[in-house]
Amino acid sequence: MRCPFCSHDDTQVKDSRPTEDNSAIRRRRQCPACAARFTTFERVQLRELTVVKKSGKRETFERDKLERSVRIALRKRPVEPEQTDRLVTGIVRQLESMGESEIHAHQIGELVMERLEALDPVAYVRFASVYKNFREAKDFETFVGKLGEKLGEDRELDVWKSE
Repeated sequence: MRCPFCSHDDTQVKDSRPTEDNSAIRRRRQCPACAARFTTFERVQLRELTVVKKSGKRETFERDKLERSVRIALRKRPVEPEQTDRLVTGIVRQLESMGESEIHAHQIGELVMERLEALDPVAYVRFASVYKNFREAKDFETFVGKLGEKLGEDRELDVWKSE
């Protein structure tokens, strides 16, 4: 493992332990050249996934990109980081177990929407606003109205009161 500080080619592992959900191994490393310490995470990757965009462009699936978009949707919400990690890990495992090496971007978006809806309604609406490309307030009104009907509640959801 290359040192992120001085780019020395070899670093020493000082400590290894599994993460709380046992989905990765956390390693504390030290560089013998500059003595800097840093942490790495090692995860199992069942297969190399390729994302097929709406335009037809293909790019390598990046867990970090998925995690970043979920964290943005969950920003300032009462959701623990461990819940976010489990959500992302669950989505990645589901994608890997589909048996396909190419996954359409809309499949990933739908999985995220499904998981966020169950976890936090505000994050669900936030993610949907970007994923479904809301352009004006009416788009939000329509979406939240449908969400309210789905939940069997009034059009004024407690979702908006929690912010």
